[in-house]
Amino acid sequence: MIKITLVQLDNYGPWTEELGEDREADIQVLQSELYADLQRMFSAKGGLLFFTRFDNMLAVSNGINLKEHEVILRSIARRYPVTVSMGVGLGETAYEAQRTATRVLQSKGSAQSSERRAVLAYSDNGAKEGYVQIAHIDVDDFTSNVTDREDAYKAMYIISNLSTLLMKLSMNKGALTFFNGGDNFISVCNGLTEYDFKEIIDRLETSVGLKLKAGVGFGRNANEAMSKANKALSKIRRGLVREPVLFLGGPHE
Repeated sequence: MIKITLVQLDNYGPWTEELGEDREADIQVLQSELYADLQRMFSAKGGLLFFTRFDNMLAVSNGINLKEHEVILRSIARRYPVTVSMGVGLGETAYEAQRTATRVLQSKGSAQSSERRAVLAYSDNGAKEGYVQIAHIDVDDFTSNVTDREDAYKAMYIISNLSTLLMKLSMNKGALTFFNGGDNFISVCNGLTEYDFKEIIDRLETSVGLKLKAGVGFGRNANEAMSKANKALSKIRRGLVREPVLFLGGPHE
């Protein structure tokens, strides 16, 4: 079972309205600093956080217990003008786990409720944590084919369109895929097989004309799985394997 934590800013929309009409730069700085701070705290425990919409973030949190979640909540509440609440869920797939995390937090009140502050909600169904499976995906020759040929905005449009298609295809298989900067994506993909990845890659090449490759790793937590995924992708990039998908390890290793 994989564990996902939803981190949601409390009453954020109404709070931003109080900052005045010249608030946007300050809001962007706050969101960036809050994400960076949360990333440091989750990664220090072996987790990995994705910014998604900034007011809602998702973390792979296998190995991080509820007391450690509470420490993160208190730390943010002490040092920021806003608080965050968290929902924690387990699932056979990453998509299932984040749905559970979302529902348990929604049961504690609206994201824009002035009465909900620094809540930790979790589903106590007796399920136990298991392994984490993560893929690091990138685009073949994106720099030479796109970055060095197209204007910056069009390059962003191309990668954004690819991101949307990749998210949809992987979500249909129970995975959560996130754009990670440049031409890189990270997919939290418990249960996906090599065939699943090759199918997704083939469909994307047909749809958008771009070739992708994926290194897939397994671990007890996100950090372990991500490290192996990076190692697998590096082998593909260096031409040590000819296939576009490489798995390192497995669920029970």
